[in-house]
Amino acid sequence: MIDTRRLRTLRAVADHGTVTAAAATLHLTPSAVSQQLVALEHEVGHRLFVRDGRGVRLNAVGKIMLAHANEVLAQLERAEAEVAAYATGAAGEVTAACFATAISAVLSPAIVALRATTPGIQVRVRDAEGHQSLAMLLDGEADVAIAVEYRGGPDAADRRLFRVPLYAEPFDLVLPEGHPLSGSAVDLAAASGETWIGPYPGNPVHDVIAFACEQAGFSPRFAHCSDDFRAVVALVGAGAGIALVPRLALRDMTLPGVTVHHTPGPLAAGMERRVFAAVRRGAESHPLLRPLLDSLQQISGSLGIG
Repeated sequence: MIDTRRLRTLRAVADHGTVTAAAATLHLTPSAVSQQLVALEHEVGHRLFVRDGRGVRLNAVGKIMLAHANEVLAQLERAEAEVAAYATGAAGEVTAACFATAISAVLSPAIVALRATTPGIQVRVRDAEGHQSLAMLLDGEADVAIAVEYRGGPDAADRRLFRVPLYAEPFDLVLPEGHPLSGSAVDLAAASGETWIGPYPGNPVHDVIAFACEQAGFSPRFAHCSDDFRAVVALVGAGAGIALVPRLALRDMTLPGVTVHHTPGPLAAGMERRVFAAVRRGAESHPLLRPLLDSLQQISGSLGIG
C-alpha cells in the first residue's frame, strides 16, 4: 500500500526541483524527504527520479506516479470537503493568498459580504504576487489563491487546481505630463525607444507588458523596477520613464504629474491581466471555501472595468 504522505512528498519535489526546496515547504529535513522518496520507490518497485544538475527530475515512471498522486490527493480533498459539509456548519478559518490590487478590489469586499452571510468563516489574508500565490496554495500554505495567468504558469488543464475566473482588466499607458506621446493615439511601437518602469521579472504583469511590447516589435528597456504600482506611477510623475499599469491598480490613486491613456480595442484585447481564484482540486465544494469563491465571483462581476 502506498503511503499518501509520500505522494505529497513526490509532488513537492516535482514542483520545486530539489529535495532541499521541497523539504522547506513540507517543514521536514532534506534527509527525511530523501527517506520518504526511497520508501516510495521501494513501494512502487521502480526508480522515480533522475539527477538533473543540482536538482532532480521525474523519469517516465515518476511522471506516471505524479499523475496518479494528483488524482489521489484531489480525492482526499473531496473527502475532507464532504466530511466538513456533514458537520454542524461552516465555521473556521480560510487562508487566502492574493496580490495587493485584488485584495482591495475583490477580496476585501468579499470578506465584508461573508460577514453578513456566513459569519462563521474567518478569512486570513496573505499578500502575495500573482505567481507566488499558486505556489503557496500547492504547498499547503494557503487554501485559496487569487492569481494571474502568465506564460509558463499552471494552465487551465492543470489537474492539481480548480479554477474560478474572476475578471480581466486592460492596461493603461501612464506618461509624464507633457510627454510627446500624450497627444496621440496609443501606439506601443512609438514607445520603443522610451525608458520603462514596471514590476520585476517573474511578476506576471512584467510578463504581460514584455509580451505586448514584443507584439509591437521591440523589447522594453526597464530602467526602474517595483512591484508596487503606486511607486511605479510616482516614478512616471518624476519623469523617470513611462509605464503600462493594470486599470484597477490606478483606481482611486492620486496621479500627480502624469496622464493616463486607455489602450484602444485591438491593443487592449491582447494586453489584459486575467485574474482567477484557485483551490486545490477536490476542495472546490468545501463549505469553508465555496462561499468565498462564490462571493469573489459576485464581487468581480460588479467591478465595471472598462
